[in-house]
Amino acid sequence: MGFTEMEGPALDDATALRLLRDGVMEVAGRLVEASNMTLYCTIRNGEHTAACVYKPVRGERPLWDFPDGTLAAREVAAYEVAAATGWRIVPPTVYRDGPFGPGMVQLWIDADPEADLVALMRSRNSALRRMAVFDAVVNNADRKGGHLLPLPDGHVYGVDHGVCFAVSDKLRTVLWQWRGRPLPREAVSALVRLEREIDKGRLGRRLRELLVPAEVAATRDRVRRLTETGVHPHPSEDWPAIPWPPV
Repeated sequence: MGFTEMEGPALDDATALRLLRDGVMEVAGRLVEASNMTLYCTIRNGEHTAACVYKPVRGERPLWDFPDGTLAAREVAAYEVAAATGWRIVPPTVYRDGPFGPGMVQLWIDADPEADLVALMRSRNSALRRMAVFDAVVNNADRKGGHLLPLPDGHVYGVDHGVCFAVSDKLRTVLWQWRGRPLPREAVSALVRLEREIDKGRLGRRLRELLVPAEVAATRDRVRRLTETGVHPHPSEDWPAIPWPPV
């Protein structure tokens, strides 16, 4: 990317969220390959300093198939769902004001530069299998290989969730290797928790703040359908199964 990596101890998620919410941001550059305005920033708050990604709402391009709300709010909603699973799929993410107005602010993750993304996205990696379940829940329309951030310790983060939560089926991903297979037991347990949290818990309240009611209802329905079928979904016949470009 050409940016200087931030040095210092790794932040736990709670500390990272406080830093992202309350820290002072300074724009260091722009990620020019992104389709919407995506800024690389430093953020500081007392003893803590980190790098982050800032996507202001004013830099979003309108999308005909996502007419309601903002892409930034969808990114935050994706983090909330991921956090509720306990799988740490999405880096800490908040919605806040910034140098160019309100937007999404997400902790920058330094992916393993030696990782082979093509090999990873074709693998049966258990972290990717959790991500495939997560993508089915949020109806991710753009899971490219380049949106995977593998770490040297084996953990894999996913980023760029602005085109999630559509009411109609738009799942488009490179992670179809488990299609039709039974869901792992841990995934079923996570889905049961998600349904309960959407119906009666904090997750439902947060999603109603970030999404329109029809999208929240559709998310609950997808969770319920996955729990009832007990299998990874198959690609839709009405929508391209793989995003372009795939990496």
